[in-house]
Amino acid sequence: MDGSGNGSQSGAKSSGASGDKHRWRTWQSDDDIPQRKILIQHILRVFKQRKPSLTNEWKHKLPDFVLRLEEAVYRGARSKEEYCDKATLEARLQAVARIMIQRQGSMQDGVKPGSAAAAAAAGKQIGALFQGIGDSRSMPPQAVMGGMHPGAQQQMMGGNGLLPNGAPILRGAAATQGVGGFAGSAAQMMQGVPPGTMIPTPGAGGAVAAPAPAPVKGRGKAAAKGKKLTKAQEAGQLAAQQQQQAQVAAQQAAMRQQGGAPVPGRMDWRNIPDEQLRKAYIVKQQRWLLFLRHASKCQAQHGQCPYTPHCHVAKQLWEHVLKCTSNNCQYPRCLASRELLKHHQNCKDARCPVCGPVRNAMLKQRQQAQQMMGSNKRMKLDHDPEHGQLTVKGSSGLNASRKPGTEGTSLMECFSPEEIRTHLASLRLAEKDNKIPGQSTASARQLQKEADRAVAQATESACRACGVERLTFEPPPLYCYSCVGRIKRGQVFHHVPSMPGAEGRRDAWCNPCFNSIQGYVDVEGQRFPKQAMVKKKNDDDLEEPWVQCDYCEDWYHQICVLFNGRRNEGGEAPFTCPNCILSQLDKGERTVTTQRPSSQQPASNLPKTKMSTFLEERLSETLAKEREERAKQLGVPIENVPTAENLTIRVVSQTVKQMDTKSHFYKHFKDEGIPMHFLYRSRVILLFQKLEAADVCLMAIYVQEYDENCSQPNKRRIYLSYLDSVKYFRPDNITVATGENCALRTYVYHNILIAYLDYAKQRGFTSCFIWACPPFQGDDYILYCHPKVQKTPKADKLREWYLKMLRSAQKDGIVTSTSNVYDEFRLGNQNHDIRSATEYPYFDGDYFSGIAEDWIPTIIAELEEAKKVAAKTKQSTVKISARKAAKSKSGTISPDGELDKELMKKLGTTISNMRNDFILAQLAHQCLSCRKTIAGANRYYATEGTPLVLCEECKEFEDALPAHEKRYTGRKLECEKCEELPSITQEEKDEEEKLENEFFDTRQAFLSLCQGNHFQFDSLRRAKHTTMMVLYHLNNPSEPAFVASCNQCSRELEPGKGWRCETCPDFDICDSCRIRVGHQHPLMRQGRSAGDRTAMSNAERENRAAQIERTMELLVHACSCVNPKCDNSNCPKIKSLLKHALTCEVKAGGGCQLCRKTWTLLQIHSKSCLQDECPVPKCRELKEYRRRVAEQGEERRREQYRLYLSANR
Repeated sequence: MDGSGNGSQSGAKSSGASGDKHRWRTWQSDDDIPQRKILIQHILRVFKQRKPSLTNEWKHKLPDFVLRLEEAVYRGARSKEEYCDKATLEARLQAVARIMIQRQGSMQDGVKPGSAAAAAAAGKQIGALFQGIGDSRSMPPQAVMGGMHPGAQQQMMGGNGLLPNGAPILRGAAATQGVGGFAGSAAQMMQGVPPGTMIPTPGAGGAVAAPAPAPVKGRGKAAAKGKKLTKAQEAGQLAAQQQQQAQVAAQQAAMRQQGGAPVPGRMDWRNIPDEQLRKAYIVKQQRWLLFLRHASKCQAQHGQCPYTPHCHVAKQLWEHVLKCTSNNCQYPRCLASRELLKHHQNCKDARCPVCGPVRNAMLKQRQQAQQMMGSNKRMKLDHDPEHGQLTVKGSSGLNASRKPGTEGTSLMECFSPEEIRTHLASLRLAEKDNKIPGQSTASARQLQKEADRAVAQATESACRACGVERLTFEPPPLYCYSCVGRIKRGQVFHHVPSMPGAEGRRDAWCNPCFNSIQGYVDVEGQRFPKQAMVKKKNDDDLEEPWVQCDYCEDWYHQICVLFNGRRNEGGEAPFTCPNCILSQLDKGERTVTTQRPSSQQPASNLPKTKMSTFLEERLSETLAKEREERAKQLGVPIENVPTAENLTIRVVSQTVKQMDTKSHFYKHFKDEGIPMHFLYRSRVILLFQKLEAADVCLMAIYVQEYDENCSQPNKRRIYLSYLDSVKYFRPDNITVATGENCALRTYVYHNILIAYLDYAKQRGFTSCFIWACPPFQGDDYILYCHPKVQKTPKADKLREWYLKMLRSAQKDGIVTSTSNVYDEFRLGNQNHDIRSATEYPYFDGDYFSGIAEDWIPTIIAELEEAKKVAAKTKQSTVKISARKAAKSKSGTISPDGELDKELMKKLGTTISNMRNDFILAQLAHQCLSCRKTIAGANRYYATEGTPLVLCEECKEFEDALPAHEKRYTGRKLECEKCEELPSITQEEKDEEEKLENEFFDTRQAFLSLCQGNHFQFDSLRRAKHTTMMVLYHLNNPSEPAFVASCNQCSRELEPGKGWRCETCPDFDICDSCRIRVGHQHPLMRQGRSAGDRTAMSNAERENRAAQIERTMELLVHACSCVNPKCDNSNCPKIKSLLKHALTCEVKAGGGCQLCRKTWTLLQIHSKSCLQDECPVPKCRELKEYRRRVAEQGEERRREQYRLYLSANR
């Protein structure tokens, strides 16, 4: 066995010889150093006892020899017990000595490698310590190797000269001197490292460049393995060794002149400090990281790398590591390399002894490469396999004509100096304080001084705002489109190809579902062949993007400086860092931006609605009263009592939607009055709070409103669909003085819900349904990626949270009573008294609407089976005992059962243990007998005992019953006249603002927006940036896909360059025709020009909505128009677009712009279309796709809740 062989050869031997190679080396760690010292002393004593009369030369060599032996024994042991076993130690040492003899025999100076003389000389020297070891024939192979398998033999000496983690084995003085004493092995440490690679020098804080190996001059070629070297080859090798030693000596001399290198010399092996041993291993890890990085970038062919002959081995390892997911991989150095790379990828500590110097070396190397290429300071950083692609601003230098204060790319331009200092301090002190920032009482300048001290210790490559070098995003969860199962990290999946220039699609298929695909898949009305789908591994690790200041040229995380990447058109957007802003403000070169552009509008500038105004005013009044009560309770002036400030409530979306009744439920209950569709109004409510001069979204609510025009059983009902919040509310840790004992944050959230219920009650709604289902691990409802300090509430905690809110609302007279659906619909009465399934509300995304669709086929099959069994029993002549008959019927459906009753029975059985999770709050008085709402009539209620409310009809029926049949005998009832339910007039409906936003259309749409763009809420800095981007999308909706054309010249009108007639039904004209031809009616400017930085006014919002509505009407008209000479000038244009889309071979996926425009039109139409038979092509397919996506999320939610129910039975 040749220990000095090629890395690939030895690796192959080791892998093929041992199937459990990686199992025994995982036990090794730095904690073994004390035990290793003990064993080293034991080996030395054994040698001295065996040969006390050693020569002076061998006494000098013995310490190094013992260290080498122990190193090999340690690396070859399968476990710590085997390593410490002194009974087998001698046999293992003999095996190592034999390998060393063979290696030394091939490396002796002055003796021809491979000759018998070399082996004899080496055997004679080491034979003084091991009898018979100099002659391999005197000892059988089993005894020589000590019973070890071939893999252990190869691993014993690290067959290719590498440790298990891939780093070279340190030998001689290098093994004993650690970091500070590489006197005799500098060439060995630099071997295999490409020239120009920055090798970190621990302790000195710098780096040295690896020297290039000198080429061998002459015509001598390397001899084949096992063949004798020629004289030319020997002379060439000797010249190369001498030249390399001269280079190393010159480098050491230069280092000694700089004061960075220690004085050469040997350290006594008995006095090796633990710290130096640890540093030696750190150097090995650093070198291996740099070697892997070189292999990942090297483009040289096999054996042609000019830097190292082992490059191809590392390339093979790198390709294997990228694909390998096995925890018991047998590939050489795979597991150790993956562990090291995983640590390097996740390490965020700038002071890490392994990663810090490596990153500094890599940064300096990139800077040198950029200087050599003559590139500007804003070129994109190269693709780093550990970090992923870094997106940076790419403009080329500072525009001299630009004045400070006109950037419009960072929200910090609108901050005052004190606000900038406070924001920077919260970034830099977040990890140091280990708490949520924003709670300090120190001044902004004091915080900035402390923060500057924290950043001063950061590396050169770190962000100048937070002091951290590398921050990665949380990978978004990925689910299979077919089976709805979650695709875990590291698993392989397939996805449809993305359109060029468009955002990547999130549709994915797991491996089993992909294998079951037959030919193609249909997604959102488009067909994708199976062979066109892209295979990918779910291991994305994206780093936060960077941005460079135009003045100081320092680099910052875009999130730290609140940089709007959407304003970085073509990488040419200007940017000024916060430190330069402070300097310019102090010098008077700029002023704080007061007129904010559209990209920096605060939450308070979002359009108001009647509901948002009502909620804000009611919350403000409630907080003012609570503050007064708390001031009285504490006995301090009200000015000294902290309260919630800078709160903003906005309704960002309110649209009419249509929910389709699921097929099985509609098929079996349509004759009982269940409609095919339910219309409802969806509303999205957001709560913002200004924290450190930046708005932060704290809470989001999705509600469904089924008004008086909706069919039963949903008439006048509200469904609280989703509610989500993040824990950044200020002030924190304050208990309110009014109501139930709760925190101020909870008090604010409760009162927002109470205010909404009050607003809904005033509009005629009678009940509110709440499903208290908390999100499960790894899932988010609305706000993506919550902070780690915020715990997800359990079901009982969440249920109590809602009930506490409803009790407060009941005290205010808004809620009349609270119960649950189990009691309300008598699901516990497994008899004729149970209510019908057609009376149970059928909401979009609710538990019942989804689970009933799954149960109906099963119940029908069980009913048919029960009828067959009953028929066989009647035909049978064999008598069956009553006990057996009862036993056979237990747990089965009766043959006389009905689908309606059996469905409700199964619902009651399923949710009986968690009945309180399905909450029902009554906003109007309801009769407990007939369950009808009492409005405009008398109600009779009991003043004592259990609550009892009867309508006038049920009271008369009760009075007419005989005395022995009366149910409420002895109860004293009071009579009260109930008011009529409020009804909304058509004028009020028309006046109610229609707010449409594609990002908030559904909670899944908003969650997908956040996941796809990495808009996270897991830290305050990211919550600020995410909220800034959410406000940007709300204030800057995309322009309509279809642009109008001039009625005079028929040219398309660019945004902001057209005019519309307010009198004519459909007349647009361009600027040139308006001047040249003119028009008889007043004209109004249409749209916004490209690059307009002003905020969108309400009039512009209304015009934009009207333009989209006209475009959708035109699309429907063109799809149904058969007149080739239509009077509408835009009708032929739409027809030509549709015709092109049908015949185009490139399609939108191939980059056709006309197809993209057509596809966008169809998508916008399908979102608002309420027709079952729509003439617009692909409308049905697009609606089916969105329905499928929504059902996937609801299906996951129901499945997780089912598992939760099973665990609590």
